[in-house]
Amino acid sequence: MAELEEPYLAPGRVLALAHRGGAFHPEIEGLENTMAAFKHAAGLGYTYLETDVHATSDGVLLAFHDDVLDRVTDGTGAVGELTLADVRRARIGGREQVPTLVELLDAFPRARFNIDIKSEAAVEPLAALVRERGLWDRVLVGSFSHRRTRRFRALTEQRVPTAATPWQVVAFRCAPTARIAALLAGPDVDAFQVPHRRGRFTVVTPGFVRRAHAAGLPVHVWTIDDPDEMRLLLDRGVDGIFTDRTDLLKDVLQSCGRWWSP
Repeated sequence: MAELEEPYLAPGRVLALAHRGGAFHPEIEGLENTMAAFKHAAGLGYTYLETDVHATSDGVLLAFHDDVLDRVTDGTGAVGELTLADVRRARIGGREQVPTLVELLDAFPRARFNIDIKSEAAVEPLAALVRERGLWDRVLVGSFSHRRTRRFRALTEQRVPTAATPWQVVAFRCAPTARIAALLAGPDVDAFQVPHRRGRFTVVTPGFVRRAHAAGLPVHVWTIDDPDEMRLLLDRGVDGIFTDRTDLLKDVLQSCGRWWSP
């Protein structure tokens, strides 16, 4: 198990995480996961940036959510079947190129990145990049795929903080006691990054947060764009909130004296 740096764990600190750069902020809507979006979030004072990674057919890591270009760009095709040169011809929102992960890391040297591995092909290149750049304490990595997460952990010798996989979350949430919950989640979990609810099922209950904290693990909730829901989760003691509305989350945190930016 890796150890999260102090900024992730400081008592009372709430991490404000710009989801895909703040995808639904009115000034950048339609420009998710672009350099323009991340610059906008950084301009608001966000130092924790969330993005996704896919790998092109020639092994380049892209900050991109979907398997295909079609939804958010004027291009088409499966990302994993295209070269970087192919992807570079597409434009998000008619004007922005799809950035590589390296470009983001270089553009925001003071930022920490929360990275969601979206494809099997991205696992090995991401592990290699972490080793080459010494990113051990600059990224927190997760995936909806237990297989991808497990492979990434092995490739990085568990030196990189990683989020619980869905089955680890379920085991932790449904276990009868906090001690059993911690055992079921396993020793390789560094954070819970979870939805507030899944359908009618509430994941982030007060008890879930208490258990996580008793196990020494922070709880980060995605993706929250409603101020009232943000306040409710803050009252429950969550440690971080992912948002597409970077303006609203900043306002909420400032109003309760919990906005932090170095």
